[in-house]
Amino acid sequence: MFSRDRKWFLFIGIICTMMIMTSISAWQPQTAGAASTTASKVDAVLVVDMSNSMNTSDPGKIGNEAMKMFIDMLSTQNDKVGIVAYTDVVQREKALLNITSEADKQELKSFIDGLNRGAYTDTSVGVKEAIRILQDGKIAGHAPMIVMLADGNNDLNKTTGRTESQSDQDMAKAVAEAKNSGVPIYTIGLNADGKLNKNKLADIAQQTGGKSFITSSADDLPNILSEIFASNLKLKVVPLQSITANGNYQDVTVTVPNDSVLEANISIMSSKPVDVRLIDPSGNTKPIPSSDVLLSKSKSYSLMKLLKPVAGDWKLQVKGVQQDQIDINLVFNYDLELKLDAPPAKAYKKGDAVQIRSYLTSNNQQLQDQELYANMNAVLKVKDLDSGTTNEVPLKNEGDAFTGSYTIPDEHDYELTVRAEEKSFYRETQPVTISAKAAAGSGTNTGTTGPAAPAEKSKLLPLILLGLGLIVLLIAAYFIWKAVKKANRGFVGQIVLEIRDENTGEKTYPQYKKLNTFRGKFNLHQLLQLAPEFAETDKVVFTPGNQDRIMVRSTLEITIEKSGRAVDTGSGLELKNGDRLTIPLASVDKTILLEFISVNS
Repeated sequence: MFSRDRKWFLFIGIICTMMIMTSISAWQPQTAGAASTTASKVDAVLVVDMSNSMNTSDPGKIGNEAMKMFIDMLSTQNDKVGIVAYTDVVQREKALLNITSEADKQELKSFIDGLNRGAYTDTSVGVKEAIRILQDGKIAGHAPMIVMLADGNNDLNKTTGRTESQSDQDMAKAVAEAKNSGVPIYTIGLNADGKLNKNKLADIAQQTGGKSFITSSADDLPNILSEIFASNLKLKVVPLQSITANGNYQDVTVTVPNDSVLEANISIMSSKPVDVRLIDPSGNTKPIPSSDVLLSKSKSYSLMKLLKPVAGDWKLQVKGVQQDQIDINLVFNYDLELKLDAPPAKAYKKGDAVQIRSYLTSNNQQLQDQELYANMNAVLKVKDLDSGTTNEVPLKNEGDAFTGSYTIPDEHDYELTVRAEEKSFYRETQPVTISAKAAAGSGTNTGTTGPAAPAEKSKLLPLILLGLGLIVLLIAAYFIWKAVKKANRGFVGQIVLEIRDENTGEKTYPQYKKLNTFRGKFNLHQLLQLAPEFAETDKVVFTPGNQDRIMVRSTLEITIEKSGRAVDTGSGLELKNGDRLTIPLASVDKTILLEFISVNS
């Protein structure tokens, strides 16, 4: 008789074998191009330093206003935003919120308004938590990003024993994780006291593909956040005219270049209230707000969002307090990608000409908008993977595509990327690698020394790789099934809880918590009915053990004592019948006393 595990393994094996046979019989060679991976949706976590030093560098909380403007610039079509406010610990956080309405944006902005400042600073704490939030809420097709606002270097709480070296190690791990996950980190340094470690922030951004901004004035933050928003979506900030208010309505022309614009975000920065009116290219006054014109206001900015605006010159009329300086910027959002037709061969020889053709697509369809192409330029970026040098070759604008050729100068490997841009946006294709090394061959075949013809070999290789891939899938499926089984494993017995007040010495009556309702794992905070004052106990996690026992694990921040001695539970501590633990909670001057009782005792 087969065991249950072996039956499942056999069943999965049969299914995968059928998949292999079906794939082999149906397989056909495919041609492929390389398209840009610009995601139209954003998953952003805003990480903000809430240490008391911000009272000096940003007394007016302009940083909060800038974050709110960033949120207002996002669409209400499922962009997501999370927030981490940190000192040397996470003060407050908000998981990724799916934005589907203006009410969702207001919820995020109200959260920002409610943030308070505290002592000490440990930047690694904020970045680590931001990455965790992105991992917990990641969705395919969304562009993840972290925006970090800090005003200085670490200021660690010496009473905790944490060192600068430990913080640096945690930051290095977090940055490596962000890099491996394709999460750019945009850093903003408020250098009010001139002591900011600019190189550290720049290195974080450079390693992850983000950008670093340094400013000595919080007044620059709204413009910086606008640029970050644009950069992450491969857009450009288009500065419009700055005006000095005269107390009357003043005209500003907003040119929408083509009908491919999804949104036009017009940010109006002013220290005083402003009134706005809008006239479309046909001369009609648009109601504000309306179904296609949204307006958000805060104490330092107004943001107008035009949804699917028609191409042409719009007239924005702005009325401000006399002598007030008003800065106006524009960011367009496009639903466009740039595709590069794959070269006909992967292997070339020195002197060969590689033909290049690249074009814009929308909804996976080639765009035929000659008006959009008219103002665009494109270049082929060629990186020599052997020497590390990069050259740019201008491409010809054909009105519906960009074309050109590149002559291979050496027997090296090369990476090809096309970048096309105009004044309000740019796009880049995914890189394509070609080889001109002698060992790679010239792309022609003259011998028949093997048992199969070259053409047959070229077809057989993908099938072999496919078969190997499905075998790996079979193995992975088995272990996933084992993991799911483990995650649904039940508990036995009960835990007896008492809470001692260290100020009075009083203890609560014992509470008996049966464990048979849990599956896979649970934490101590759940046993304490998620009481807010015991929130830190969510780091004490229980999992099923063998022979009617349970395992307990916790992080370094939580001290767990057994028989009067602190024990290391980082890798798991087994509890058998009658074992007792003591968990002091310094933040509330209370101690949790627990005893595990096995059901079979």
